[in-house]
Amino acid sequence: MLSTMQHGSVIADVEIDQGGCFETSKATTHSDPTYVVDGVVHYCVANMPGGVARTSTYALNGVTLQHAIAIADKGWKKALSADPHLKNGLNVVGGNITYQAVANDLGYEYKPADDFLG
Repeated sequence: MLSTMQHGSVIADVEIDQGGCFETSKATTHSDPTYVVDGVVHYCVANMPGGVARTSTYALNGVTLQHAIAIADKGWKKALSADPHLKNGLNVVGGNITYQAVANDLGYEYKPADDFLG
């Protein structure tokens, strides 16, 4: 599909740290952030937030602090039971993989998070 894009188009691969979104993706750096394939500019900087580290830190704190407070106030089981988004972030409990894609990729048995939240 890349070849059907207009020349000069830009794609930004925000998943490059996890292997990338596009077949033509390869990690770049802040000092050399782009390259062109089939006339399409690729921006694939690993750790994009590092370019604005102070701002990124404030933004990350702004969205994660509420989760830390919920865990501190309720305990991890009640906090995860009350918030499906927080529960979706759980990967491992007591050596058990609670995230299906991770279990599949690593060849481990998957156990749903709900099994541990009861």
